[in-house]
Amino acid sequence: MNAELVADPNGPADPGSPLGRLATEVRACTLCAAHLPLGPRPVIRLDVHARVLIIGQAPGTRVHASGTPWDDPSGDRLRRWLDVDADAFYALERFALMPMGFCYPGKGQGGDLPPRPECAPRWHAPLRAAMPNIRLTVLPGRHGQQYYLDTRGESLETTVRRYRDFLDHGFFPLPHPSPRNTRWLRDRPWFEAEVVPALQQAVAAALTG
Repeated sequence: MNAELVADPNGPADPGSPLGRLATEVRACTLCAAHLPLGPRPVIRLDVHARVLIIGQAPGTRVHASGTPWDDPSGDRLRRWLDVDADAFYALERFALMPMGFCYPGKGQGGDLPPRPECAPRWHAPLRAAMPNIRLTVLPGRHGQQYYLDTRGESLETTVRRYRDFLDHGFFPLPHPSPRNTRWLRDRPWFEAEVVPALQQAVAAALTG
């Protein structure tokens, strides 16, 4: 991986631009510090030229340590679904990476805790507004889907199966690519057969159109 990406995981946004000023505020955010077992370390990568925005859930311990979003097995699977390599995925003019919760939320029963609820209402709208070139927003996992698509009460399978309903509005729902979901994916071969090719087509169109 390019050393610049590790050194500056939040991206080289112009500090004097609206996005740069917001990124500086995010880096200094302590809004929910009292609830974070490893302390605040917001993990985002944003750029005004990005075409595809990926809104995940929250960083795990590995991403918290590296400071690089999706620097884990979940990221490897996500990049395969998107049909891009790491260089393309971390190219700031292509992909912006912003989770529902910017910091590692801690461990719960059966896995990490849900994203902290403070981040999205405070930061998402102004950050998205400062990235006017976003053409597609990919939502891996139910937290982002419920926030952006209002799918509460609907199963993940139902939401993902009707991805076409959301694509016209610039969103693409996915299951989370975590290894924990391997069985879910294995039991639903239609996802790899139908949804992944449609995702790849949508991403390619957003990046090149």
